[in-house]
This record gives sequence, structure tokens and C-alpha cells, in this order.
Amino acid sequence: MLTDLFKDAFRAHPAGVAVITAAGGSGPVGLTASSVSSVSADPAILVFSLASASGSAGVVASAETIVVHLLGARNAGLAGLFARPGSDRFTSSLAWEQLPTGEPLLREVPRALRSRVLGRTAVGSSVLVTAEVLEVLTPGAPDEPLVYHNRTYHRLGEHSTL
Repeated sequence: MLTDLFKDAFRAHPAGVAVITAAGGSGPVGLTASSVSSVSADPAILVFSLASASGSAGVVASAETIVVHLLGARNAGLAGLFARPGSDRFTSSLAWEQLPTGEPLLREVPRALRSRVLGRTAVGSSVLVTAEVLEVLTPGAPDEPLVYHNRTYHRLGEHSTL
């Protein structure tokens, strides 16, 4: 019962949406996350959690470097694609490239943070990953932030200012 109440509480708490990518042994992998948060500005460190350590999440959890793509409102389709288990993600129709350092970069996002994983900590049924930002990339056009609230994607912009 506490688990359901906990989930309900966080459904009412909006969160930014990101896609986290890594180079895997069988090719690029990626997943959607709404748990990305900044931890420190100097040095630049972020944190996110993964619900499991299998599949794409397992590859991301064990990677030495990752790219955290901070999504804009125009990227809602990307968020959905990378949230669906088993979806064919890195096809020729997806605008992406492999960075010289090996990680996949989604080219149509407003900001991307190439990062080095500092640590992994098992917390309950999840894995908490901390990473140092090595580079801030701006591959796509600026956009209003994409947020996730009550199981739905929303745009956040001037219209939402109080």
C-alpha cells in the first residue's frame, strides 16, 4: 500500500525529462529518465536513478561515459520512443551520431551533457548513478523544457509563469 501511495505522490510532482545514452557492446543504447538532477556546479556533477540493472539500463549503469540529453517540448516523441521497452531506437530515421569518444548523441535536443560515471549505488530496487559532466553540447535548437507529470508529457514555458 505504501508503494502505491508513494507512486501517487510522485505522479503529482513534475520532473524534467531526459534520455540517457551509452555505447554498448552490441551497439548504442538509451532510455528515458525523469530522475536527473544536478548535485554540484563545481565540479559539475549530476545524478539519476535506474529502476533496474538489466537491458539498456544495465548497459547505462555499467558504462564509463554517458550522454544525458535534456529534452525540449519538441522531443516528446523521443521520450516516448526511449521509454518503450524493446523499441527499435537507433535506426536510420533517428537523427543521431556517434561522438568521437564513442557515445551516441541525439542531434535534435536542446542540450546534452557528456559525462563520466563516478559511482553506482544500489538503493532499494534501483541503482543511483552519479556522473561528472565533461562537456555541455547544444546539438539542437533551443526549446521549452519537457516535463513529466501525472503520466503525461507537458511543455513548460512563458505561459506557465506564475
